[in-house]
Formats: sequence, structure tokens, C-alpha cells
Amino acid sequence: MTTIETRTPRFANPGPEEIRDMFSRIKTIAVVGLSPNPRRPSFRVASALQRSGFRIVPVRPLVDEVLGEKAWPNLAELPQPVDLVNVFRSAEHLDALVDDCVRLSVRRLWIQQGIVNENAAVRATAHGIWTVMDRCIQTDLSTLCEPAPRLG
Repeated sequence: MTTIETRTPRFANPGPEEIRDMFSRIKTIAVVGLSPNPRRPSFRVASALQRSGFRIVPVRPLVDEVLGEKAWPNLAELPQPVDLVNVFRSAEHLDALVDDCVRLSVRRLWIQQGIVNENAAVRATAHGIWTVMDRCIQTDLSTLCEPAPRLG
């Protein structure tokens, strides 16, 4: 008797070239869980993205504004589509966020470093959402896209 092993598909992040290409194609980033506290990682990362020329759209209930931009309580209430959704929420919230992304036809999803929900990432990818998980968007932007220093 032969046993057939079934496995849940494993998630794999896009490679460096694909991530670099993504940065060249986006302008507006919704940051889910963006804290108004300058000491929080979400604030520091979003601030760095803003300084790099991206428009940041804060998504956080009970906050009016972050980084000079109007904050929205959830993705469904955004007044216009965004190029990328960057997530700073814990892993247990990712399934609902993926549902929102699918419903709203979000094309790109970035799940910050330290946040892992493999099933949610696999499901997002299966719905055609370009997805990165457990990587820092600021680190990848600076290492993959910032111009190298000129010598001489």
C-alpha cells in the first residue's frame, strides 16, 4: 500500500530583483497599524518610506492623522486604491486582512519582519496578490534600491 503525503503549500518570498522592480512601480503605501508614536517601529519605517518619496496612507482606528496624512480606520474606507498594503499587525489579524485585500482587489501586500502567518500569505498569493512576509520594507528599500555611494 502506498501512502500519499499531502502538504500545505509553503510560502516563498519574491527574490531581490522582483522586490526591486516592485519598488520602482509603486507610489502609495497604506500602512496598516501605523502608530502615531515616534518610538514605534511602524512610525519609524513609515517615516523613512515617506522621506524616500512614497505617499503614506495611515490605516489605524481612533487616530485622525499620522505623519501629516489623514488616517483611515480600515482598508475598506480608503478613498482610493493604493499600490501596496504594508502590515504592522500581529499574525492573528492577517487572515482578516487578506480577506480585505482580496475583496478590495489589492495587488501587493507586505507583511513586516517578525509577523508570520504562512497560511494567510499562501492564500494571498493564491488570489494573485504579490506578497512578501517577515521582511522589513525599509531594510529592503535601502539595501536593494538606494544608490550605491559614488567613488572618486
